[in-house]
Amino acid sequence: MSEPVKPGPPTTSDGAVLGLLVLDGVLLGALGLVLTPLYAGGVPVPVGVVLSVLIVPWLVFRAAEVDPRPSRAGAPLLAWVVAVAVLGLTGPGGDVMLPATWQSLLLVIGGIGAGLWALRSVLNSEHGRNGG
Repeated sequence: MSEPVKPGPPTTSDGAVLGLLVLDGVLLGALGLVLTPLYAGGVPVPVGVVLSVLIVPWLVFRAAEVDPRPSRAGAPLLAWVVAVAVLGLTGPGGDVMLPATWQSLLLVIGGIGAGLWALRSVLNSEHGRNGG
């Protein structure tokens, strides 16, 4: 059985991939804000929440494949949170894109919760790999 590969310093391509995952986190935060207040007829359909809950953990897992350190693996989640906070509370032209509604609360709680769940899974699997 071969020994596990220990992560070394990130290469240029690893840094580029991690940068793209962070950019994806920012774009997903913006898209989530735009799609959360959608209505189908008279029924609210928070598509942004569904996308965020599904994609933020995926971004965290992909970042952990590049570099399993918590600061690097959680970078897309942090980018998503910053994008939602900045764009949601100080939107373009002074508009508030994150109004005090249940859809907005669901977006914030769902995105952060799903991202933290993924980060915890990454940390637990890394802890297990290190014989912890």
